[in-house]
Amino acid sequence: MFAGWIVGTVSMQPTMSGLPGSSVIQGITNGIGAWALIAALVGLVIGAAAWALGSHSQNYQQSFIGKRTVLVSGLAALLIGAAPGIVNFFFQLGGKVH
Repeated sequence: MFAGWIVGTVSMQPTMSGLPGSSVIQGITNGIGAWALIAALVGLVIGAAAWALGSHSQNYQQSFIGKRTVLVSGLAALLIGAAPGIVNFFFQLGGKVH
């Protein structure tokens, strides 16, 4: 039944000028990225302070939470910075699938 159909090929070339409001969406994305980096910075400072206070007062739980907060905040900043590259990498990798 479907043997007579010709399957066409499709393509996609993402462009920022493709739809109206693209510059607004880009601005919102940049703003969200800035807020996320600020949150990561605040988390890193608070985590470092908790780590230092916990170590100084020999409070293992507070020290551990501070270390974990520093690590998570640093990884969050790494991922925020690498996000465009990660998305582009997987988009280009997906474009090679045939």
